[in-house]
Formats: sequence, structure tokens, C-alpha cells
Amino acid sequence: MPSLRKILESKGYSSVKLEVISTGHLHCNAIINGIEGDFILDTGASSSCIDLAVADYFSLLPEDSDIRAAGAGASNMLTKSSQDNKIEIGEWIQKKMKLVIFDLSHVNTALENHDSEKVHGILGADVLEKSKAVIDYKSKRLYLK
Repeated sequence: MPSLRKILESKGYSSVKLEVISTGHLHCNAIINGIEGDFILDTGASSSCIDLAVADYFSLLPEDSDIRAAGAGASNMLTKSSQDNKIEIGEWIQKKMKLVIFDLSHVNTALENHDSEKVHGILGADVLEKSKAVIDYKSKRLYLK
């Protein structure tokens, strides 16, 4: 029987290696607008997010937003959004992606409290759905099409 990797690659998927960090989150690198960053995957996050503290680093153009963010340890947080961003994860590239920008200090504090490195943001269900993502927990790989 062919491996999951061979099946997905035969269907046009590419893959990137994931790392499990001390909190149990899956970590990967992504390139936003030509700049590499560190991200955690969050299948429960509806939108991909960038920390407000690094918005300039990724050349994001923040616009006001009426959306309020909520997540573990925080709720009703003000957000901004940024349109038309280019996201690259391995060989997968998507242009014109909308990103949510808000204060992720509570996320990074939690990561640091568990001896993990800070992240620039969160890759959420929007990216995972758009890329038809498959997460292979056994081999720690993310497949994207």
C-alpha cells in the first residue's frame, strides 16, 4: 500500500516539515510578503493572524476592523486587518490573502512560560482550507495543494 506522502504528492501536494514545540503546538515557517517568520498552526483559529508588534516587519498595511478577536486567555480584543498579502509555505504560494492583526502578547507569554520561542503569528483555518491542507501527525508534515 502506498504511503500517505506518495498518495498526496501524486495528487499535486507539496509538504513542509512541522515541529512540535513544548506546548504541543505544531510550528512551521512561512514567508509573508517576502519575509520569513515563525508560526503555529491552529485549526481552531478561523483566520490567520499576525502579532501587531511585527506588522511593520512583514510590510503589512493595517486597516481598521470591526472584528473582535477571542482566543485562549483573551477575549474581545481589537483587531486590524491587512489585505492583499502574499503567503508562502514551502512550495505553496497564495496571493491576496487577508490577515488579521492584533496583540498576540498573551500567546507569546504562554509560549515563553513553556520554554518555547515566540512566534510572529498563527496560521489558521483560512490558510489550511484554501491550501486543502492535510496534517500528518505521525510524520509531522503539512501537505498543501
